[in-house]
Amino acid sequence: MCGRYVMARAVGDLLAEFDAELEVEIAVPPSWNVAPTADVPILLERLVDGEPVRQLHLARWGLVPSWAKDPGIGSKMINARSESVLEKPAFRKATRARRCAVPADGYYEWKGEGRGKQPYYVHPKDGRPIVFAGLYEWWKDASKAEDDPERWLLSTSIMTTDSPPAGYAGGMLAELTALHDRVPLPMDRGTMQAWLDPQADDAAGLVDLVRAGAHDVAEGWTIDAVGTAVGNVKNDSPELIQPVGSLF
Repeated sequence: MCGRYVMARAVGDLLAEFDAELEVEIAVPPSWNVAPTADVPILLERLVDGEPVRQLHLARWGLVPSWAKDPGIGSKMINARSESVLEKPAFRKATRARRCAVPADGYYEWKGEGRGKQPYYVHPKDGRPIVFAGLYEWWKDASKAEDDPERWLLSTSIMTTDSPPAGYAGGMLAELTALHDRVPLPMDRGTMQAWLDPQADDAAGLVDLVRAGAHDVAEGWTIDAVGTAVGNVKNDSPELIQPVGSLF
């Protein structure tokens, strides 16, 4: 599950980190409390003169299928279960042809019930950004004029996977399992290269590849208990990720 995350890096830093370029200028304000329907940076590759080119784009978080009647459905599609993406009508075409990576500094998860829920911040120990496996889609607003720049909406979903299987002993994966039974699907740089390849046509194989490596990537993460202010989407500052106590 991934319902809030942190993306506080500048556009220039993202371009340098991921060897990407811009098709059009974009602004990505830093956020320590990214919420569904926000505009977020994504990495994708497109063929330009027959060669794959990696680009950084802005997309609304919450995938809107091309067949949707209105974009409101996207708020229910912020995550895509990797086990079933090739079966679900909303995701199967994107899995075959519109794969992306969603950069993040870390993400939040909650444990507990009701007002007693405790938020936790999950992030890499080394401070490098995470890249989650994602999907993107274009949706056309038929009510807008052909030359209206807002006629086409770019949206994205973050793929998730199961936490480690029962019986896994020790390490970060055991802690993630204790926190939640789902995790956003992270990739190392090699896997991301394969996932983004616009010429790759074995969608099932790519999903398996990403799933197989996700737990190894997560071993480099750490978990911090943070303050409850992150629960309010109006709060957005670096203080949200400051540790406040012991784990669990």
